[in-house]
Amino acid sequence: MKTNMPHLFRSEAEAAAGSFGPSVLSVGNFDGVHRGHQELFRRLHNWSREHGGRPSVLTFDPHPSRVVAPTRAPRLLSTLAERARRMGEHGIEQLLALPFTLEFAKLSPEEFVERVIVRAAGARLVVVGDNFCFGHKQAGNVSTLRSLGGRFGFKTEIVSAVTYRGRAVSSTAVRALIDAGDVAAASRLLTRPYALHGQVVSGRGVGHKQTVPTLNLATAAEVLPRHGVYVTRVRDAATERAWPAVTNIGVRPTFDDAPDAVSIESFILAGYTEPAPEHIVVDFLEFLREERKFSDPAALRQQILRDAGRAQAFHRRAGKWIGAAKFTRKR
Repeated sequence: MKTNMPHLFRSEAEAAAGSFGPSVLSVGNFDGVHRGHQELFRRLHNWSREHGGRPSVLTFDPHPSRVVAPTRAPRLLSTLAERARRMGEHGIEQLLALPFTLEFAKLSPEEFVERVIVRAAGARLVVVGDNFCFGHKQAGNVSTLRSLGGRFGFKTEIVSAVTYRGRAVSSTAVRALIDAGDVAAASRLLTRPYALHGQVVSGRGVGHKQTVPTLNLATAAEVLPRHGVYVTRVRDAATERAWPAVTNIGVRPTFDDAPDAVSIESFILAGYTEPAPEHIVVDFLEFLREERKFSDPAALRQQILRDAGRAQAFHRRAGKWIGAAKFTRKR
């Protein structure tokens, strides 16, 4: 199903001269577009239905930390394009993505509100989380925003931190879960599987000849699940095709690959047909086991067969792949 992408504005002048306002607006980085962000979007829609204004988001590119504190900048879960797509899925109609520079970082909280929120975005309502800070050296907080809203004529709504099953939802928490390989828990905070996007590339060929065929992914993603074997779903980025899979992330120790040469190899369990996809999306569903070195490729192949069986059982339980063909051992 095609997502309605938000109308993208890339400068204050473009927003002010265009039709951005009147808006109902949320402000932040929105890395990963997780449950907490989705709650902000829900509040925007509630207000929009009752009072009007287009559901909109103000974000920054690059991430502010990469400008003011690059050594402490987080690895990002999503690109701007990926964030925009997810926002569109949650009904955001407009996205103002401003370039973040050292000059922009020097704006006082009052200057930021007057220039960006009022003049450029034409906000009637601003919805933010309770830890929201803004302006030079993050001098402004939610109390500052509320006060400035009263002065400049927009409403504010402050949303408490969202928790899920006792865990606070944040981009930091999602990142930590993925780093640990707990992709199932990460998916619950995201409300969808964590996914890697990229181009299909040729592997070394050793695995293809001595074990089983794979699709090899080259990705620019900054956050990779920990090395190991996962139950996944592989999707052709250009079509509706999708396949149950087992994916290995690691250095292929059985083949003595270079220790820093990380590969992402997905073995398609069922239903694969030509033509081969050029770009794929790999959804990470469940951690199966750690990567380890086997005595020879034959032993690795037997383990892949066991992994495939466990992955097929997972897909059957999840109801995702009804009627999937049985995995056939080649002789």
